[in-house]
Amino acid sequence: MAIITTIEDLRVLAKKRVPRMFYDYADAGSWTESTYRANTEDFGKIKFRQRVAVNLENRSLASTMVGQPVAMPVALAPTGLTGMQHADGEILAARAAEKFGVPFTLSTMSICSIEDIAAHTSKPFWFQLYVMKDRDFINRLIDRAKAARCAALVLTLDLQVLGQRHKDLRNGLSAPPKLTIPNLINLATKPRWCLGMLGTQRRSFGNIVGHATSVSDMSSLSSWTSQQFDLSLSWKDVEWIKQRWGGKLIIKGIMDAEDARLCVDSGADALIVSNHGGRQLDGAESSIAALPRIVDAVGKQIEVHMDGGIRSGQDVIKALALGAQGVYIGRPFLYGLGAMGEQGVSKCLDIIRNELDLTMAFCGLRDVRQVDKNILLPGSF
Repeated sequence: MAIITTIEDLRVLAKKRVPRMFYDYADAGSWTESTYRANTEDFGKIKFRQRVAVNLENRSLASTMVGQPVAMPVALAPTGLTGMQHADGEILAARAAEKFGVPFTLSTMSICSIEDIAAHTSKPFWFQLYVMKDRDFINRLIDRAKAARCAALVLTLDLQVLGQRHKDLRNGLSAPPKLTIPNLINLATKPRWCLGMLGTQRRSFGNIVGHATSVSDMSSLSSWTSQQFDLSLSWKDVEWIKQRWGGKLIIKGIMDAEDARLCVDSGADALIVSNHGGRQLDGAESSIAALPRIVDAVGKQIEVHMDGGIRSGQDVIKALALGAQGVYIGRPFLYGLGAMGEQGVSKCLDIIRNELDLTMAFCGLRDVRQVDKNILLPGSF
C-alpha cells in the first residue's frame, strides 16, 4: 500500500501482516458484536456545524489529561497481547507515544513487562491494573509500577467475568500460538511477523510469568488466570487500591451514571466511559451514546475520559464536544503497530492529529480546549 491516509488503510495492511488469531483478537467483539459495531456507527450520526471567515492562525491541540500535558487529548489505551501484533509491540508503541507527546498505557496482560517499557522510554507512562484474587500479586504489581515511575494507574472494573468472543474460541487463541494445522498454514503466510518473533525473547505475559506465585511458564499461566477473576470485586477494593497506589487513579469501564457518581465518591482523578471496546456486554449502548449522560451526572467533580469506536480525529473532536476531556485509542494504534511497527503507531497518531486539527478549523476554532457542543449540529446528538 503506497499511500496511507486513514486508519482504515492501516487496518487493511495489519490484516495482511498479522496472524489471524491475533488480528481477530484485536478486531472482534463479544457475541453478535452489536455493541462493537455501535461504538463506531454512532459517531457517524453526529454532525458538525461548519463556520467560515474566522481567524484560524496559531491553532493548538495541546491539552492536559489528569494534569499531564499532552500534545493532543488522546492516549493509547491498554490492550492485551499487544506484543503479539508485532514483536516487542508494547515497547514500540510506548516509544511512538513518547515521541508524539501522548500517554501510553501498559496493560496488565501485556507481552512486554513494566520493566521492559521503563527501560526503553525516558518519560513516565501509565499502567492498567486488573483486580485479581491474588492480592499479594496485585501489591507487587503496584510496587513495580511505582518503581517504574508510572504517572497514573488505570483501574479496569468491567472484567470480573470474561465476555465470550467467538473468534478467539474458533482460532484457539493463545500466546504463543497453538501450532494447529490451520494456524501453521496461516503463520506461513506471515513471514514478516514470524521473523520478528524469532528475533525477540518476549513471547509470554511479561507482567505475570515469573512474578505470580506458581506461574513459572506459559503452561501454568492458563490455569492460574482462569482462577483469578474476582467475582467479589467491590468499591471497597477500589478504595484499598487508591490508598495503596497513592498517585493519579483513573477508573475504566464506566457506562452508568450511578457508577460514575461512585467514582466521584471513591476519590478517583478520572473515569473512562468505556464498554471494553464491545468485548464484554454485547447489547450495551455505545460509549459515545453514554458519554453525555455520564458528564451530566458528575459535572466538574471528576475528569471524564472516553474510549470505544474512535477511528479518526473527527471522532475525537465529537467526544470532546460531548464533554470528554480526553479519549483513548486501542484498535487504531494496534492496526498501525501490526501494519508497520513503531512507524505505524506514529502514522496512526499523525492521521488523527491532522484530522482533529482540520476539523477544528472547519468548525471555526483555534484551540482544542474551546471545543464544546456548539460545534455540533443541534438534533444530531
